[in-house]
Amino acid sequence: MAEIAPSILAADFANLQRDVEMLNASAAGYIHVDIMDGMFVPNISFGIPVCEAVYKHAQKPLDVHLMIEQPDRYLADFKKAGASGITVHYEACPHLHRTVQHIRELGAEPGVALNPHTPVDNLVDILGDVSLVLIMSVNPGFGGQKFIENTYRKVAHLRSLREKFGYTFKIEVDGGVNPGNAPLLIKEGVDILVAGSFVFNAPDPAEAIRLLKSS
Repeated sequence: MAEIAPSILAADFANLQRDVEMLNASAAGYIHVDIMDGMFVPNISFGIPVCEAVYKHAQKPLDVHLMIEQPDRYLADFKKAGASGITVHYEACPHLHRTVQHIRELGAEPGVALNPHTPVDNLVDILGDVSLVLIMSVNPGFGGQKFIENTYRKVAHLRSLREKFGYTFKIEVDGGVNPGNAPLLIKEGVDILVAGSFVFNAPDPAEAIRLLKSS
């Protein structure tokens, strides 16, 4: 059974505390926090103050996803703001091993994300050092996009590498997740499902989380 990490990018920002408290009471395992800088991705979301505000009310670990250029500048700030795990993009980190080591030294779980066009094999030399690999199943930057079918193959290949080398990292998928694709993603090896629009656009978000959790 996979864990569910609802993305607060799709929450009601005018009632953010209410939505975080709903997640606290739900079957969610994590709260996913999408940070966008308008440079690495064509959108701006929010930054450190909002992360701090969420952490103030959260009872679930904050799964912070940095879709930003030069993320090393802000790793310590996001850890201080409450991040339990910090995921950076392979495409944004020319010195990825150093970045991953820094995240772990700060006391957070390091994760690496891959854009849809980036091959899983690009991570072979870092897989033993990460706690999580995030496969983007949409192009990062906006919620509500259509799920990219090639994601299943990438997840299966990543799982095979994990099994081959005896690694323990978790596999996370983000983008277009719903009850239609969740069971197959879990079958292929996904441990954490990120869901934003499906959860927060539902009449009953807590029930939507429960539905995904039972996939």
